[in-house]
Amino acid sequence: MDHESLSDAKPWLNAYAEGVPHEIDEVTQILPEMLRQSAKKHAKRTALEFFGARTSYADLDERVRRAAAGLRSLGVRKGDRVALVLPNCPQHVVAFYAALRLGAIVVEHNPLYTPRELRHQFEDHGATFAIVWNKVADTVAAFPSDVRPAHILTVDLTRAMPAAQRLALRLPVPRARDARAALTAKAPRGRGIRDWESIERSRPLPRRAPGPELDDIALLQYTSGTTGEPKGAMLTHRNLRANAMQGRAWLPGLREGEETVYGVLPLFHAYGMTLCLTFAMGIGAKLVLFPTFDVGLVSTAVRKSPPTFLPAVPPIYDRLTRAASRDGLDLSTVRFAISGAMSLPVSTVARWEEVTGGLLVEGYGMTETSPVALGNPVGPSRRPGTVGVPFPSTTIRVVDPDDPQIDVAAGDPGELLIHGPQVFSGYWGRPEETAETLLPGGWVRTGDIVTVSEDGFVTVVDRRKELIITGGFNVSPSEVEEALRSHPDVEDAAVVALPRGDGAEMVAAAVVLHASAAIEMEALRDYCRTRLAAYKVPRRIVPMDDLPRSLIGKVLRKDVRQRMLQEEI
Repeated sequence: MDHESLSDAKPWLNAYAEGVPHEIDEVTQILPEMLRQSAKKHAKRTALEFFGARTSYADLDERVRRAAAGLRSLGVRKGDRVALVLPNCPQHVVAFYAALRLGAIVVEHNPLYTPRELRHQFEDHGATFAIVWNKVADTVAAFPSDVRPAHILTVDLTRAMPAAQRLALRLPVPRARDARAALTAKAPRGRGIRDWESIERSRPLPRRAPGPELDDIALLQYTSGTTGEPKGAMLTHRNLRANAMQGRAWLPGLREGEETVYGVLPLFHAYGMTLCLTFAMGIGAKLVLFPTFDVGLVSTAVRKSPPTFLPAVPPIYDRLTRAASRDGLDLSTVRFAISGAMSLPVSTVARWEEVTGGLLVEGYGMTETSPVALGNPVGPSRRPGTVGVPFPSTTIRVVDPDDPQIDVAAGDPGELLIHGPQVFSGYWGRPEETAETLLPGGWVRTGDIVTVSEDGFVTVVDRRKELIITGGFNVSPSEVEEALRSHPDVEDAAVVALPRGDGAEMVAAAVVLHASAAIEMEALRDYCRTRLAAYKVPRRIVPMDDLPRSLIGKVLRKDVRQRMLQEEI
């Protein structure tokens, strides 16, 4: 089937749930204007909830204007990069929209990254402004002078909690000390370091102050892409607003101004960013924020603010269904649940829908598509085991992985290409990698091998790219291999994905040790923990005499994986 016939026929449109449009409206709003419109429509409604403390839409709008003015007084201007190194908290939402209001480019970071990982990203984007959780502010402040941001604004999460809870954290008992240590730390002092609270005390930015245009870059979201080390995907206001509109169109049963969305996904991840920071704010939802996923925190929140919409990943759904069965956690209010970032087992769907009575459907996307591009219809036509069909205003092709200009025959496996208003504009400062991934005409290569049924449902059957997806996060094998090879006892390494019992993937490594080495594999894992985020550390490390290689000496990761699987049998 050539790409004209597939994209023109669009057989998937017949599978859309009732009320879902084939196309979204033209994008006309930058993201801060979207938030402003929600504040006008739902001024008194709760926008954010954090440990029970609530912020109305009117108050959120005011805080964003004050923060934007404060950032402008520091020198933030259009096109400047503003790095966020924050867990989920109200300050994260305010900082995100305040920076965007000035036309700055937000750069999201995982606050649990190691110093080495964070430094690499700061070296790449060159941000001179950083808004940082006070627990990791020391790390950013210690960067070399040519990498360290000139302005570091430290955020204390406990400032967003109710006063009674803040006081409880100061009690001289071990439990309170442990809870406080998990949430906050003493911020460093030094050149260019200020408290974020002082920024929010500024006089509000005038509403007519100049801001960004639709096609300006709004966000750099770091991803390993289809190959290699992490790089910043450039996402515009148009990309992000379009994806939020596509999500809204996909769920015609949503009630604007009445939904409660649980922010259990990290806002620094593309999935959590879109469904919580943009989609939820765009529909006037109450966003209940959790600094980390914890069943106990969710159970407490359910009693005060029952959720109606839950975007998450399969392990979270599994843990919540177990809590519902074991402890009586009431999830019956969740009408919509959207799973993404990793494969959704059919068994997880069955358990969730039995416990809640609502629907759990799988979606598909990548950072380069803002991120959601496909989804299962929220209705009777959904098909568990597939990633669904293209979103409104989205078109797909299935091509020969070795020559993306050639479309494969209908029903045959091939690499998935995606086209739509949510497709990114390229990688920051990397024109060659951009050309490899973003094809002429705006088609993005996914690196995923799929089949498409006659009625348009897409099933992922393999990955041409060798990224490992664990816990919803992308892990570049090359990055983990570099960390392993840096150990003096390791001569070479190969990192692959191995299946886990729950249908997900885990990071695994084969290593060749120097002849005189005596290191134990667990000690090698401990070494990795000092250089990599926890989710990147190999769960299994296997010593080998040598690694399988091609005729030109390239390590054959597929053969490594096969050998490790055979050793498990």
